[in-house]
Amino acid sequence: MSNKVTKAIFPVAGLGTRFLPATKAIPKEVLPLVDRPLIQYAIDEARAAGIREFIFVTSRGKSALEDYFDLAPELERALEDKGKTDLLGEVRKANMDSGQIAYVRQTEALGLGHAVWCARRLIGPDEPVAVLLPDDVISAETPCLEQMMDSYADTGGCMVATMEVPREQVSAYGVLDVAEDMGRLVKARGMVEKPKVNPPSNLAVIGRYILPPTVFTTLNAGQKGAGGEIQLTDAIAREIDEGRDVYGYRFEGRRFDCGSKSGFLKATVAFGLARPDLGPDFAEFLRDTVNYMPAPGE
Repeated sequence: MSNKVTKAIFPVAGLGTRFLPATKAIPKEVLPLVDRPLIQYAIDEARAAGIREFIFVTSRGKSALEDYFDLAPELERALEDKGKTDLLGEVRKANMDSGQIAYVRQTEALGLGHAVWCARRLIGPDEPVAVLLPDDVISAETPCLEQMMDSYADTGGCMVATMEVPREQVSAYGVLDVAEDMGRLVKARGMVEKPKVNPPSNLAVIGRYILPPTVFTTLNAGQKGAGGEIQLTDAIAREIDEGRDVYGYRFEGRRFDCGSKSGFLKATVAFGLARPDLGPDFAEFLRDTVNYMPAPGE
């Protein structure tokens, strides 16, 4: 099996119900975080990590997502004619070479494991593959997947991004049972999806994965787990059961859950403040707003 990861899967078939009514008209993945759609942050992270082929698992109503990555010659020409080179460069960041991007349909919402399985025919039998969940936006000096790739080059196996979460939030995540803690890297003896009682740790799995091809063998069985869905966590846990290595990687950076309204707002504030062209004015506005607002209960 090759240790080089050049393909990535982006599961984007969800309905985005937490953002209705906006997502009645547009896919959640193209909602703007400051001035770029969520999906662009995931694409930029994947490119920085050396990904060259991009596989989107979509569903009905996602045509705007597909159009976003198409060329826009009229727009580019208009920007060029007006000398707006900075904007032209930003627009061209979304462009994909012919054949670099592929779309497959998930016709039923049967879980993350099922969404990944839908891309199986585009992954070679000996190829590892990355999976990125665009809802998880990570602000980091070195992009999260690139950090993982550097570590994966030494370990191989299966690798998931991890972070400590408060104990009261553990039931919302897949959680690692840690066999060996090596600092940034941990070796797992097991994984549990959304444990309700007695979680093995508070080390949660978030939306970045590097998967060996053997994971697809498990997903082929179509076995349902928590919530009656085909769970990617269960397929990764099977890797451990069969004696193959699974690692968690504590990434450096700050993760925002942009699948929730609260997380999306927090990300907007953080990314807005980090922008040199927006930050100073935005910070002043936030200070004035916080000072103006009455304390709770007043």
